[in-house]
Amino acid sequence: MRFMLQYPDSHGSERDMLESGSVAGIAVALEKAGWHGLAFTEHPAPGSRWLHAGGHQSLDPFVALGGAATVTRELRLLTYLAVIPYRNPLLLAKAAATVDRLSEGRFILGAGAGYLKGEFRALGVDFDERNALFDEALDALALSWRGEPFSYESRHWNARDIQTLPRPVAGTIPVWLGGNAKVTLRRVAKHCQGWMPLFGAEELFATTRTPHPGTLEDVAGKIEALRKEASGRGAELDLVLPYHDASIAKPESEADRHRASFGAFEDAGATWCVIQPPAGPEEEVRAFIESFGATYLG
Repeated sequence: MRFMLQYPDSHGSERDMLESGSVAGIAVALEKAGWHGLAFTEHPAPGSRWLHAGGHQSLDPFVALGGAATVTRELRLLTYLAVIPYRNPLLLAKAAATVDRLSEGRFILGAGAGYLKGEFRALGVDFDERNALFDEALDALALSWRGEPFSYESRHWNARDIQTLPRPVAGTIPVWLGGNAKVTLRRVAKHCQGWMPLFGAEELFATTRTPHPGTLEDVAGKIEALRKEASGRGAELDLVLPYHDASIAKPESEADRHRASFGAFEDAGATWCVIQPPAGPEEEVRAFIESFGATYLG
């Protein structure tokens, strides 16, 4: 199992979104400490009420990861996650392919359908159309990344004999889907290369409009079933789990217990674990990166 750091969220409306360190500096520190990946989330137009209730701002994940791509050589780069219905699918395909080429094939498109109605309204996107937009985008991404002329007509857009370059380094880009709903699991089995189930406090699931994933054993059973379905199209699926344990803020503390938890994740079929350090000044985040690397990645 490999470890990815999610750049700390900027909660509220007052904090500088780069308070935890420059993108380039954090990316270089991660690679030096032995981490395997860097992730950025997305909220382009969060409401002020949501921010004051605990929501967070974010950088543009594609721009941020493009910057990280130019100063690293091995770090995988993930949108955790990009809200697919917010963008025209061809613009999304272009942004993803650009980061992929800048990173020489290290980009992963982590994707979700979104849940903040106010953000949809602010961006001029029909919230009730998000699932249709999502499915159209999955089709468009696959066609666009081939680098060959194609036509596609859907409810929301109509492309006639277009060709989009650059092609991704490997000819396509891994797509990992976030969420716990049945429609998400169907999409993963049919189209994608990874699943990112959502874990957290009970109130999180009402806010994000997704069901609780169940126990770790439940998740293990679901990923096993998904992998069997995906094997029919020759795909191998990653399972990406977030680690929510406040005591990991001091990585060297309770190390045996954390190792046991990571082992349980791996036994459940996880291939990646996402860690989010507490938000703070750059020196504290760098100290966390180095301590975690020395404790668990050596």
